[in-house]
Amino acid sequence: MKNQSPLVISFEFYPPKSREGAVNLQQSALALDAMTPDFFSVTFGAGGSTREGTIDIVKTLQEKTRTAVAPHISCIGFNREGLVSVLRQYKSLGVKRIVALRGDLPSGMGSIGEFKYASELVKLIREETGDYFHIEVAAYPEYHPQAKHALSDVLNLKRKIEAGANGAITQYFFNPDAYFYFLEECAREQIFIPIVPGIMPIMHFSKLMRFSETCGAEIPRWLYKRLEAYGDDVESIRQYGIEVVHHLCQRLIVGGAPGLHFYTLNHAELSLQILQQLDINSMRMNEKVYEAIKN
Repeated sequence: MKNQSPLVISFEFYPPKSREGAVNLQQSALALDAMTPDFFSVTFGAGGSTREGTIDIVKTLQEKTRTAVAPHISCIGFNREGLVSVLRQYKSLGVKRIVALRGDLPSGMGSIGEFKYASELVKLIREETGDYFHIEVAAYPEYHPQAKHALSDVLNLKRKIEAGANGAITQYFFNPDAYFYFLEECAREQIFIPIVPGIMPIMHFSKLMRFSETCGAEIPRWLYKRLEAYGDDVESIRQYGIEVVHHLCQRLIVGGAPGLHFYTLNHAELSLQILQQLDINSMRMNEKVYEAIKN
């Protein structure tokens, strides 16, 4: 099924820890800005540990690029007053899109705060700001590591939608069937909001394995064995990774995915190469023409 709406393309950044990292982030954002994405998202550390850094990056991206910025907000470790304060800051900056997450409790922090679930955060945002924000939430085609069972994960997404979420971004995956089966499960539960697949360019084998173990993303055996065989040959890993992720994106778009959300790790090169191979700008332009004719 071909998607008949313009593809939503977005890129995720995280607050850097050094001046060099900040310079690299700016350079990456400027390069990706040329692709006219729909938005940049900026992560929010566990328990709000990068709160000020997230806000600073939001301001920088607003100043340096033409792209809308969607900061992440997580509720674990926060009380209502603290979350309302963050929302007010973003309203004052003209932010119109939020990525609302449960988040993780930092090591050493004893209390999870007033909120346990992302659905509670979405409800708070709607209570405090009405329809001002477009709210994205998380979805897990291969299921959250803490989910009791597959259906509970889908029902958690449904609760977030009932609380007021507009769309969802998935955890990354490399098996497109996992995404399409997940959409079928969502449809059975009357979930029809846009669910944009998260895409992880492959830069380093060891880092990919570490990230995947933490978040529960599966590395298919065929991919694991090929990456393992390259050993320390970083360039071969990247080139093979571009090929794999390019084909993944093709499958998703042809299958009707509403967009692509790239986890950049603050680097533009691989995301750019994948999108250029897809000829994404021509693809989006054709879809915008289709929408104009249809309307």
